[in-house]
Amino acid sequence: MKKLLSLLSFLYIISSFAQERLPFQELDVFQLEWVADPQISPDGKRVVYRRMGMSIMKDRKVGNLWVINSDGTDHRKLTSYDGNESSARWSPDGKRIAYTRSTDQGSEIHIYWTESMQTARITQLEKSPGSITWSSDGKQIAFTMTVAQKPPVLVQPPKKPKDAQWAKPPRVTDRMRHERDGSGYIEPGFTHILVVPSEGGSPRQVTSGNFHHRNPNWTPDGKNILFSGNRNEDWEYDFRNSEIYTVAVNSGVTDALTERKGPDHSPTVSPDGNHVAYLGFEDKVQTYQLTRLQVMDPGGSNKKVLLKDLDRSISNPIWDAQSKGIYFQYDEKGRTKIGYISLSGNFKTVADNLGGATIGRPYGGGSYSVSKNGIVAYNYTRPKHPGDLAIVNKDFHKITNLNAELLNFRELGQVEEIWYKSSFDQRDVQGWIVKPPKFDASKKYPIVVENHGGPISNYGERFSPEIQLYAAAGYVVFYPNPRGSTGYGEEFGNLLYHNYPGNDYDDVMSGMDAVIAKGYIDEKNLFVTGGSAGGIMSAWMIGKSDRFQAAAVVKPVMNWYSKTLVADNWYGYYHTRYPGLPWTNMEDYMRFSPISLVGNIACPTLVMVGMEDLRTPTSEAKQLYHALKYRKIETALVEIPGSYHNIAKRPSQLITKVAHVIAWFKKYEEK
Repeated sequence: MKKLLSLLSFLYIISSFAQERLPFQELDVFQLEWVADPQISPDGKRVVYRRMGMSIMKDRKVGNLWVINSDGTDHRKLTSYDGNESSARWSPDGKRIAYTRSTDQGSEIHIYWTESMQTARITQLEKSPGSITWSSDGKQIAFTMTVAQKPPVLVQPPKKPKDAQWAKPPRVTDRMRHERDGSGYIEPGFTHILVVPSEGGSPRQVTSGNFHHRNPNWTPDGKNILFSGNRNEDWEYDFRNSEIYTVAVNSGVTDALTERKGPDHSPTVSPDGNHVAYLGFEDKVQTYQLTRLQVMDPGGSNKKVLLKDLDRSISNPIWDAQSKGIYFQYDEKGRTKIGYISLSGNFKTVADNLGGATIGRPYGGGSYSVSKNGIVAYNYTRPKHPGDLAIVNKDFHKITNLNAELLNFRELGQVEEIWYKSSFDQRDVQGWIVKPPKFDASKKYPIVVENHGGPISNYGERFSPEIQLYAAAGYVVFYPNPRGSTGYGEEFGNLLYHNYPGNDYDDVMSGMDAVIAKGYIDEKNLFVTGGSAGGIMSAWMIGKSDRFQAAAVVKPVMNWYSKTLVADNWYGYYHTRYPGLPWTNMEDYMRFSPISLVGNIACPTLVMVGMEDLRTPTSEAKQLYHALKYRKIETALVEIPGSYHNIAKRPSQLITKVAHVIAWFKKYEEK
């Protein structure tokens, strides 16, 4: 009997130990999966989506197409191809799926037949295709592709002797935008719209001219394609402007449907062909402006703004099958929603918590699609999981649980919303608190303030492995949406106009104090971090306050003068960020540069940047690091090899980014 009791006790102990959930672990990053680009079939019975994950051997995000019935049954991989597949689009009759398959040689368009389950490549392209869209009769597919041009040549080099090994010739450019963060040098060429028979054949270029053409959308009769672009002669310098155009598929004749100053884009024609919905705004030249939903007649007349009273930016418009209204998505106080507006003006919210496809920090994003009978498919996220597939057919149904085998056995930090008043103007500001696993309110915890990038962006109620790793390391994490954040209206988002960094500093500090007031924060151990605009704010905060024990400033802008003339998007800042140009307004460009406060910084500061970063170039981070070294402030420079601005694009880079920040904070944490 004693042996039996001992055995039962042993089994109970083992069982209890096995059921104890661990905090989120570094290597768990490689196990995460999420839904991207869900596309529901025209009849609403099936959804094809890109199932994303992390390859631990290749250290890359990878995505394959999966298909599932709308009731959650018959969940399977679409094809047997073991590689990257994306951009799945149903044919109008639902019998075929067009998609792209990527190899080391580039991407090609493939067709999958749903009845035979066979697949075939239908293109052989020089460059990778994008923006796949079917004609209404299913006979043609339109797509975008870069058509190469020869670079400028200033001199003809002398003929070299046979077998001579000379240096590579110089690279010459005369373009305003000649590099792009994430990919580097932009090969000369222009984005054009092409069409190809859906049964295969030779692609044919529809658009012409030395302009970029984007967002193709067929008219129901298949005779024209609408698109957005800027075909003005001075388009390079008129970069804030774009129009809606229509091009005749057979003749290539192109006409403009809009003409205002400002970005007009994302055209979509109603199924009956009587209306065109599109997005844009009249450019007032300010930091943040609402993107409005508009409709017009197919010829460009009778333009009308819908949702005048909705103080939010609109994206991704999709017509209902009856041409009576338009679905769209928008950000609302840290959550992304799907709305619907009828042409008569009736508005309703269709779905909530769209997103979970941005793996890293809790940013927005996500996508959705709508069947002919009004069933909505979208990626759905909560703080406890990345994007899963959800269906709204009158009622809400989450039909996948891709991370159950991982996250059901992890003790995640609990996410709590907080609203507080800014000390600057008593404005209401929203933020979130993430508590360590097994949180005990009677104890004192160090706090990490995590500032979001943008700054015209937002954090929210979304899963974030980076935030969870901070919480698992024993930190309370506070991430706010200070003024300048989106999802709170145009006035709130534009408060940084000619004043950045500005009173967003007061918003963040007030939020930290509101968390401290809850009684469980160790005020001797206040830490701050953030990347990009979050790096700017972090550097600004330690330059204006001596309250922080240590800081980690990630991919910052330290000097607006140098940033504005060096970054890949250098030309997009003047006037909207600060008045004038760097050489006409040196005072403001320096006054708002964190480098102007570097003489005040007293806390140990880690500086981190991607070695290929073109958005906030490495020279920006080095200005901070060198200044701190000069002043003998404890510092270290962490450079991530092969990384552009998205410093955590690869899974191992995400892990090492967070690990270095935690190690730095632990080093200076007062016990």
